[in-house]
Amino acid sequence: MTDRSLVAAHPAHRDDIADLVTRRPLPGPGLPQVDPFLFLNHHGPQTYSPGNHGLPFGPHPHRGFETVTFILEGSLAHHDTGGHAYVVDAGGVQWMTAGSGLIHAELSPPAFKRTGGPMEILQLWVNLPARLKMTEPRYTGVQADAIPVLPLGSGCELRLISGSFADRQGPVDSLTGVFMSVVSLAPEADVRLPAPADRSVFLYAVRGNVAVAGKPLPQWHLAELAHDGDTLALASEAGALLLFGHADPIGEPVVAHGPFVMNTREEIVQAIHDYQAGRFGDPAGLRI
Repeated sequence: MTDRSLVAAHPAHRDDIADLVTRRPLPGPGLPQVDPFLFLNHHGPQTYSPGNHGLPFGPHPHRGFETVTFILEGSLAHHDTGGHAYVVDAGGVQWMTAGSGLIHAELSPPAFKRTGGPMEILQLWVNLPARLKMTEPRYTGVQADAIPVLPLGSGCELRLISGSFADRQGPVDSLTGVFMSVVSLAPEADVRLPAPADRSVFLYAVRGNVAVAGKPLPQWHLAELAHDGDTLALASEAGALLLFGHADPIGEPVVAHGPFVMNTREEIVQAIHDYQAGRFGDPAGLRI
């Protein structure tokens, strides 16, 4: 086994949405994508006071990709025009395949608006290949107690969301074989994780600082990794929380416009037309 080397650590840039603290490491000036991973928003950490307005993500459309949302603290209520409605609490994950198109709302439940509390959420966009862009939308919501927690030794652990690890299977069945997890590193951690050389690795330091093959990946930075090995060597003096995944690169043109990600400009125009014509469903009733 050979450790993959760190090419660069790309910082997340602040781009707050109203009173929602937001950091975005991808896309960034030096890294437009980590094919098939397109976009990451890191909301919080912050504490909402009682009587707050909650998350600002009212009804909006998507087509052509998937959204994976990690609720680290707080809770999130999801409704969409595919008929899915679910509240995910702290430690849970939701995986939505927008596919051919739907409208969804991601808002704070009424109880959170009343009482407030800590909130931290990550949302990752995962591209779909052309053959799956118009697939039927689907949704999976998973609470924390349904996510396998696998020990890595010395107090470190991996929460498995999709794919397989140590003979266990994550609760989400990815259409494209994406492996996705949240890794907790204890102080003085020194672990190795499988990272096949032919796959794109997504590694983001949510909390704390980590060394990747001896090079620093500070908090709120995204790793750009070389394809020169098949393992990740991770170390942390004070402990860290990481978003760690890998997937086969798609290798197709990416044309994105707001909430739509397709292969051609013509497909973007069609997506806008279909949305305006009501083909994504009726958003009435999606406000929570």
